[in-house]
Amino acid sequence: MRRFMLLLLLSSMGLFSQVSGEIKVPYVEFPMKKGKGEYSTRGKCNMCHSFGYVLNQGKQSRAFWLEKTLKMIAVFNAPIAQNDVKLVVDYLYENYGNKENNSSKP
Repeated sequence: MRRFMLLLLLSSMGLFSQVSGEIKVPYVEFPMKKGKGEYSTRGKCNMCHSFGYVLNQGKQSRAFWLEKTLKMIAVFNAPIAQNDVKLVVDYLYENYGNKENNSSKP
């Protein structure tokens, strides 16, 4: 029991340590391309995650962006109204699309 208490005490000492000085968390900006729907997409997507998440997807088809947008609504309750889905998907496809599967429209 003493060994356990000593081990517990030693392992929890890091919880009480203090850092002298200021800790700065770096800010990373992920700029969005200008275009129709930018403002709406920024408001809808950046509410939950940075735009870096979108950029990490790479250039994708319209069908991909539609699927991801609908997933964000259905699974993560993204605040995107049905009448805004086309605007968001069009913006993502026009600015971050691979120009494939252009016929899939919301």
